[in-house]
Amino acid sequence: MARRIDVTGAGGVRLAAWEFADPPKLGEIERAPGVLLLHGLMGRASHWASTARWLSERHRAVALDQRGHGQSDKPPEASFTREAYVDDAEAALEQLGLAPVVLIGHAMGALTAWQLAAKRPDLVRGLIICDMRASALGAASQREWSDWFKSWPVPFATLADVRKWFGEDDPWVERPNPSRGEFYAEVMHESADGWRPVFEPEQMLKSRETWVYDAHWEELAQVRCPALVVRGLDGELGRAEAQEMVRVLPRGEYAEVADAGHLVHYDQPAAWRAAIEPFLDGVLV
Repeated sequence: MARRIDVTGAGGVRLAAWEFADPPKLGEIERAPGVLLLHGLMGRASHWASTARWLSERHRAVALDQRGHGQSDKPPEASFTREAYVDDAEAALEQLGLAPVVLIGHAMGALTAWQLAAKRPDLVRGLIICDMRASALGAASQREWSDWFKSWPVPFATLADVRKWFGEDDPWVERPNPSRGEFYAEVMHESADGWRPVFEPEQMLKSRETWVYDAHWEELAQVRCPALVVRGLDGELGRAEAQEMVRVLPRGEYAEVADAGHLVHYDQPAAWRAAIEPFLDGVLV
């Protein structure tokens, strides 16, 4: 079961929010602690379905398709700034009645989460940062991403081709990774000539360039709530940087997931749950 709730983001952009389990019963909804799940660049709310389902046993868990992603609007004239993403998440919290909330973000979604926690501490009771760096990545990284998008053999003839290319043939894949193939299969839709991404690559690059050139340590230091930094052992966030992020966060904690790459919650859902559940138990009381 998946229930869609439309909310209005910054500039009137229509956003799709999703619950992947039965919501709390009438009368319990005010007492159920809220959790908002924010996917990374190119992701979508459905990537959180497994996490949202077990969270919903005790909490009201909602995942958001961020602007330009999933089934949310992708207007060509829309702003894809950091401020727009943060304002969207803030608007979703208020319209869904989730605050004070625990924010759980992966990659770009984690950056949005900690920027919102710094901006509106009254709305956020806890924060989980999954595999997102606080350091600047630089111009070379942005060029690499632009070249990578150009290398995609779109349109894909079948979803099996999508899974194989992203799981095996993509030059960025060091060894076969079926879960990566499944991850990207979820962000494709069938068009007249084959399977294409549900997002516009140009909008993804616009979104990325608003954070890739800057470091984000100052906002980390402004997060007042308890915060957990989680990394995959083979992910993009190195151990030294993750531990420095924990040190900079006023109430930071650290966890890592073995046998996981960047897509921690998707690669190893059981180990991901084991890593974050004790933190949630301490925050969502």
